[in-house]
Amino acid sequence: MEGFALNPEHGGVTSPLVNTTRENLPHVVILGGGFGGLYAARYLRKAGVRVTMVDRHNHHLFQPLLYQVATATLSPSDIAAPLRAMLGRNHVQVLLAEVTGVDTARKRVLLADGELTYDFLIVATGATHSYFGNEAWSRHSMGLKTVEDALEIRRRVLLAFEQAEREPDPERRRALLTFAIIGAGPTGVELAGALAEISRNSLSGDFQNIDPRDARVILIEGMDRVLPTYPENLSGEARRVLEKLGVEVRTGTRVTNIDTAGVDMGPEHLAARTVLWAAGVEASPVARSLGVTLDRAGRVPVTPELTVPGHPDIFVVGDLALVKQDDGSAVPGVAPAAMQEGKHAVLNLRRQLAGQPMQPFRYWDRGTYAVIGRGHAVGVAFRRVKQSGFVAWLAWLFIHITFLIGFRSKLAVLLNWAYSYLTFGRSARIITGPAPRLDERGVPPLPGGEGSALVGREAVAPAVLGRRVPDRRGEG
Repeated sequence: MEGFALNPEHGGVTSPLVNTTRENLPHVVILGGGFGGLYAARYLRKAGVRVTMVDRHNHHLFQPLLYQVATATLSPSDIAAPLRAMLGRNHVQVLLAEVTGVDTARKRVLLADGELTYDFLIVATGATHSYFGNEAWSRHSMGLKTVEDALEIRRRVLLAFEQAEREPDPERRRALLTFAIIGAGPTGVELAGALAEISRNSLSGDFQNIDPRDARVILIEGMDRVLPTYPENLSGEARRVLEKLGVEVRTGTRVTNIDTAGVDMGPEHLAARTVLWAAGVEASPVARSLGVTLDRAGRVPVTPELTVPGHPDIFVVGDLALVKQDDGSAVPGVAPAAMQEGKHAVLNLRRQLAGQPMQPFRYWDRGTYAVIGRGHAVGVAFRRVKQSGFVAWLAWLFIHITFLIGFRSKLAVLLNWAYSYLTFGRSARIITGPAPRLDERGVPPLPGGEGSALVGREAVAPAVLGRRVPDRRGEG
């Protein structure tokens, strides 16, 4: 893989790597192993080029199902797969590295520990959370973009119930069992529905001193309706189903602060120990190094051919690209769009190599869906067909299973969904990470100090003992 040099400041050696038999082929570098980058790499297989993919993670992630990892339905391995295993047959060199920018004049990708030369570049580094200038809020809330995010959300949610089980103070217990979700787009709606089902079904009967059904799931949206980009009647249907699940929906409500105690909405304070952020995203900071004016979300306004203006050798796809359609609207930042853009970028790259003019991108909208709990969804297929209820849920299921990578992932997800649908069970309710200190919220520490083996009812504060929750599973 010629063209890669380590920075001597980081202990490397500044020299090209060993030449290969493919050294004279054009070198295509792909930044990001998401949907856009992955599909571009696959369609470059027989293009007569050398391909290098750079990502800071070693896996491709099926992000549309990430919320199901966060809510304990699926495990990370169900929706992620190693990039090397996926691209090995395509003769793609995979580098685990952090991209810090692009030097367009010298045609180099800048890495945290070196740089990489390219002849063509496909930038698919995606998006990250946006707190709209309130970065301090990120210390007290969790967004959902990576496997690590999902596992941390799962950990916080499950720990909240564990801590509430041992909390003698009613106000603190109420705060522990309050889950605030900010942003009622598809991610927020899906999280809210899943958390409501966890508390009302999956965990019912699991605890002795609390009833998980006492948990409050509060969905906060600044616009006047949930799923604001969906047709109004589908937004109304989504709200109706959420409220039937027990979710408190607050639209037209602006968040003014988030801290350790909860969420402020103007003069109102909501005491919540678990705050999830689904209100906004911004493009990867790599975009700022491309030398063009970005939009408010940090996206790159690309040409109709998906190239950076003035740089026909650089393509931008996925969430990082602002692609305008014929009617002036932007192509949505969804997985199918990224896949199509990755494929089209390769088409135009091939046409450049063949000395042919590039072709403009046309997005084929197969449909967008949002799941609201077990067996219910809303969506629009092919821009015109509105769907809701079980039929929409089946369409969502089919689409997501189709695009999952690998037979094992499809089978595992289908089995987990079947188990969850038939039993309301959550097969991935495992708390991972460092051993939790359950006395952090003011609960008396365990006898014998940290690490004591006494963790049963004998360790619970006397004020909690004896408060046995009646089994109400038979109630309507």
